[in-house]
Amino acid sequence: MSVLRSVVLGCGAYLPERVLGNAELASTVDTSDEWIVQRTGIRQRHIAAVGELTSDLAIHAARAALANAGVDAQSIDLIVLATSTPDQTFPATAVSVQAALGIHHGAAFDLQAVCTGFVYALATADSLLRAGNAKRALVIGAETFSRILDWTDRGTCVLFGDGAGALVIEAQPQKGTREDRGLLTTHLRSDGRHKTKLYVDGGPSSTGTVGHLRMEGRAVFKHAVAMITDVIDAAFKATGYTANDITWFVPHQANKRIIDDSAHKLGIAPEKVVITVDKHGNTSAASIPLALNVAVKDGRIKRGDLVLLEAMGGGFTWGSALLRW
Repeated sequence: MSVLRSVVLGCGAYLPERVLGNAELASTVDTSDEWIVQRTGIRQRHIAAVGELTSDLAIHAARAALANAGVDAQSIDLIVLATSTPDQTFPATAVSVQAALGIHHGAAFDLQAVCTGFVYALATADSLLRAGNAKRALVIGAETFSRILDWTDRGTCVLFGDGAGALVIEAQPQKGTREDRGLLTTHLRSDGRHKTKLYVDGGPSSTGTVGHLRMEGRAVFKHAVAMITDVIDAAFKATGYTANDITWFVPHQANKRIIDDSAHKLGIAPEKVVITVDKHGNTSAASIPLALNVAVKDGRIKRGDLVLLEAMGGGFTWGSALLRW
């Protein structure tokens, strides 16, 4: 039986030029390189320049993904951009990307699920492609979290960075088995009872301001591993695969301790885990496509590999995606 699958054609990424290391942060807030590395695994992060917008980062990543895929921008008829830091309240940052790429057809919109945003965006684009509403899509995660940080709060300002990553995906007929190329299964969750554990204390209808990120770090850590395990177990149940079958595990890059604990609990070997949090920090919706791009560029991820993605973020939201590259 032939089915449509969303197959990855290419990936791309962009990081701002400015690198902010732990030592520089330690000169402005009460922290140290040792403290940050021990608790998070982060050594540096990239920070967008003055005037450099989320759309600018997304456009760079999109162009890199199109080049990697070897396809023309005019072949794209869907753009789904995951971000919690849009250029403006409206219009969607995705339409700025669409315009910059010279695309005047199809649909472009933003999706907000914080750090789980890229997994949500991938699942959404996949559903639209398989339903026949589009044929080829750009799925982008782009963030300028530096704009919503309280730089006097050492518990949050050390964690986050800016960046963007993108995939080009296309609906292609496959045999309908778990050996197919493309997206095999996605699982999305949310629970609004936890929203005050990780949130921004501002917004158009509440304060009329952008606000700053606030987080109960211990509470987030407490829930993260269980939630990640939940959606990954769901992916295994849906496909019949196990941790031993996974070629690469590409988790949301929030905290190395969370990544390590999750992989250990799931039985995923450390050598299968792609880690970029040390160089990028937590880039929210951009972290998974940034990590994918690193692993593709250095030759780890190859065609036919079974790749597991997962994320957990404010809301709480969490989700997984399993695909064959």
